[in-house]
Amino acid sequence: GRMSILAIDPGNIESAFVVVTDDLSSVIDKGKLPNADLERYIECAPIRPWYRNDPVKHIAMEMVACYGMPVGAEVFETCVQIGRFEYIIEEYRKYATYQRIYRMEEKTAICHNCRARDSNIRQALIDRFGAVGTKKNPGYFYGFKKDIWAAMAVAVTYHDKYLTDRE
Repeated sequence: GRMSILAIDPGNIESAFVVVTDDLSSVIDKGKLPNADLERYIECAPIRPWYRNDPVKHIAMEMVACYGMPVGAEVFETCVQIGRFEYIIEEYRKYATYQRIYRMEEKTAICHNCRARDSNIRQALIDRFGAVGTKKNPGYFYGFKKDIWAAMAVAVTYHDKYLTDRE
């Protein structure tokens, strides 16, 4: 069977996630959930229907980095949440690798430009994987919302840096 990547874009109240095949050929699951619900989702991933066919072999999460700028309370709350997720992910370490991914890595991996913005990343992903599509004709990214794009950027960066030998 195939293996999958679970990628998380953490937030202070809600977090987004994607589960994609480790060759990035398809999106298995995606969403944005209140943090407590995503904690349960991670804990219970092995009993979800897709897990039998595409067990999670890799987990990646965006990590907050310090750029020396003053930050608000939500950034600190996000850091606390990252710690909570990592505590739960620890249970998987027997089966899955875990990697923190920094925003700067995403920009360089996906756009080859450290000044890229969210819109540039989104466009680069569409250029690579195809259009979003419509309800009648859904594309690779059909149903993606803002934070889910961010989780996808984490998955793609993880794939490109750690699962391929791309230069």
